[in-house]
Order: sequence, then structure tokens, then C-alpha cells
Amino acid sequence: MGAPQVEVRRSKRRRRTVSAYRDGEKVVVLIPASLTRAEERDWVATMVARLERSEQRRTPTDDELLQRARTLSDDYLGGLAVPESVRWVDNQQARWGSCSPGDRSIRLSSRLQGMPAWVLDYVVVHELAHLIEPAHDERFWSWVNRYPQAERAKGYLLGWSAAAQVEPPPGESDEID
Repeated sequence: MGAPQVEVRRSKRRRRTVSAYRDGEKVVVLIPASLTRAEERDWVATMVARLERSEQRRTPTDDELLQRARTLSDDYLGGLAVPESVRWVDNQQARWGSCSPGDRSIRLSSRLQGMPAWVLDYVVVHELAHLIEPAHDERFWSWVNRYPQAERAKGYLLGWSAAAQVEPPPGESDEID
């Protein structure tokens, strides 16, 4: 994957603090204008490393995703939705996740990495519900809505899509995958 693109923003108002955040594929580092170029280089390296460590801690492995899905199925779907696999994929730009009921596999868009756990859990519950009800009908949504933060997570994903200027999946708030 290589080193991320980095944008450094100097501020005359910033005196001592340095911070960083991810903006899409780019890392933005905010530094005081008074830092030298050498100090800037050191801080950029430090902040990019911190951000990457933080993101790694928040990104579950495929095995952890599978275990989490089984727990969510037990907690909200009565244990009826048992996936064979749950994994991250990089090829889903128009969906948050997908499910193949035939082989009981769930794929989650890598765009979800770094999002709050309750949002990721919502997408997993949504995909698990497809193992019980394949269509987005009333019965399907009754399963999904057992997840207590379903409406909040739908709103989060719609807001993220709007901020990223990405079209939400067809059906907007009705469909997540």
C-alpha cells in the first residue's frame, strides 16, 4: 500500500500542539507555524505512525469479524444467522457490505474500517439478516431493527456518504448493502 499522502497545515494560532487525522486517503497534520522543517518532518513521521497504530487497533481481523458476527447473531437474531465467513474486501465502492446466503459468506467494504464499532456492528447485523430473509422486505427490516442503534447507524452512513460526496446505495436510507 505504501506511505499515505500527507498534507501539512501550518497555523500561526497553534502554539504547541500537533494533531493529525485522516481525510479520505490523505493524512492531514496540523502543526504550529513556528516549527522548523526538521521538526515538521519528525512530527509528520510521529503522527502518521500514531494514526496508523490507532487505525490498526480499531480494525478487526477477518477471524475477529467472524466471531463478532456470531456474537451479534446470538444477541440480536436469536442465533439463527450463522455465517461461514466474514471478511474485508476492497472492491465494494457502492455498498457497505454484501452477503451470499448460498455459501453463507459476508463481505464488508474496507471503507468501514475506522468507523465506530456500533456502525460496523449495524452493517454486520444487516448482512446477517440476509441469511434469514434474502430480500429487503418488511420481515428483513424487522430483523435488522432488533439492533438498538440501527437508525443511528443508518444516519451515520448516509451522512458519511454525503460528506464524501459518494452516492449512497440504491434506496438510500432503506438499503445499506
